[in-house]
Amino acid sequence: MEELLSVYGSSQGVHPSGELARIMIMTGTISMSSQGWNYQPSSLEKHTDSVLGWASALWSLSYYSSPLFLWYLYRKGYICSTKLVPVSQYVGTVLVCLLGVACLRGWGRWKNSEYVQFISVLEETKKTHTPANKKKLRCYDFDFSHWPSDFSWTKVSNPKLSKAGVSLLKPEPRLRGAADSVLNSVRTVPCHIISFLIAHSFGRRMLYPGSVGLLQKAMRPMLQQGQARLIEEFDGQRNKLVACDGNEIDTMFVDRRRDSGQNGQTLVICCEGNAGFYEVGCMNTPLEGGYSVLGWNHPGFGGSTGVPFPQNEANAMDVVIQFAIHELGFQLSDIVVYAWSIGGFTASWAVMSYPEIQAVVLDASFDDLLPLALKVMPDSWRPLVQHTVRQYMNLNNAEQLLKYQGPVLLIRRTRDEIITTAGPEDVMSNRGNNLLLKLLQFRYPKIMTDEGLRAVREWLGASNHLEDASVYSGYEVDDDWCVSVLRSYQADRDVVFPWSVGEDMTLDGRRQLALFLARKYMRNFETTHCTPLPASEFHSPWRL
Repeated sequence: MEELLSVYGSSQGVHPSGELARIMIMTGTISMSSQGWNYQPSSLEKHTDSVLGWASALWSLSYYSSPLFLWYLYRKGYICSTKLVPVSQYVGTVLVCLLGVACLRGWGRWKNSEYVQFISVLEETKKTHTPANKKKLRCYDFDFSHWPSDFSWTKVSNPKLSKAGVSLLKPEPRLRGAADSVLNSVRTVPCHIISFLIAHSFGRRMLYPGSVGLLQKAMRPMLQQGQARLIEEFDGQRNKLVACDGNEIDTMFVDRRRDSGQNGQTLVICCEGNAGFYEVGCMNTPLEGGYSVLGWNHPGFGGSTGVPFPQNEANAMDVVIQFAIHELGFQLSDIVVYAWSIGGFTASWAVMSYPEIQAVVLDASFDDLLPLALKVMPDSWRPLVQHTVRQYMNLNNAEQLLKYQGPVLLIRRTRDEIITTAGPEDVMSNRGNNLLLKLLQFRYPKIMTDEGLRAVREWLGASNHLEDASVYSGYEVDDDWCVSVLRSYQADRDVVFPWSVGEDMTLDGRRQLALFLARKYMRNFETTHCTPLPASEFHSPWRL
């Protein structure tokens, strides 16, 4: 009876209302043509579940509005001992009633043969976690907190990994004298406290709106439909991974290695945006291209637990990579990391930490969060925003990407309205430009001198293909010559970046190479930030 009351009755996760969303097939065998159906609850279960669903929604609303509500009650004089006693009695009565409703819903489920069959499959899988039982359980969509763990970080022997989490690049501290440092620490205590409160309240929710429970409830039908499509049409396998911080990560894997196409041998790990879920996110782009794909939800998104702070994000990405290697059987050289928008943080961390990864593709991503945070906050808050971002939300994509030696492709949305600091009409304020310039300046410092930078900035100012081609042809770039120069340098030396190619070259030669490299590392896509990337625009990064 406990399972009947709780498995679909939890107010946490992506399925808070308690319904069994879809039953794929009752036999537990899934094929590409399999079509599921919606679970049909009894009348008693349906009505009691509706009551509990409304109660959960009202609780979420009261949680976010509680500061204003408590302030209103205080101003009206309702917060006093004489008036709190009746309120507590009323709340206790409501809780007892809700408990009774939950019991009635459990009784309704007990009388439903389909639900009882599901419970038997779940209990059998928990007792014996065999592949056959896991396949049967994957036929059902239910509250992910009750899903048995499929992979844990403890299964991998990694001396560098502990419960403290994986390593992140920390912002460099300012150098001060000892006395000055102590005085400054005392002076900045209020700033530290305020920054902590901002980051752990509205700051985190502004940065990752997909972690807000109310938004997930509103998107629930869309997420269920997307998940059903991945399972029914693509034979997707849902798995729960346990990261080193204890967070449970919700993943979906589509295996194309049995297909005849070469793309199926490559695994694309997808990192979603700040309101993206693998059910409806960028995972669809490599799927249409015929790749094997592994999608995952940020901590606090969908079935994943936790909150999406940088440390938790990196911990989640690490266990996803370990799962791909040790459980799915891919080599690091078979993996391409593909990220959209804010997913560039975990993607750049992945290639920095696992340099053997084949390549990385960053779509509509940025170099650093701080300029974008300053854009949306008042100027008077500037010191506080700087401190909050650097201490708690330091998404330093460019800094991490520079540690990677492999192929990189940046996709810039020329009408991007999210990662621009001066509006979508000013393509030069797109922070993807800064990501490209920092990468080129690090890898090819002798080419990216003042002349090379000036030519690349002129090319970045092009907002469509015609302007792009005009700038490129205006500098008379000879692609064959550029390739021969780079190959000659590579053949004579077995070196890692940065390269010194271009140090003895003419101004015209450096400009040609700078434009050639910019066009190879970045592709323009004439659309807005949230437009799904077509499979035709998803390419393997350029290799010399």
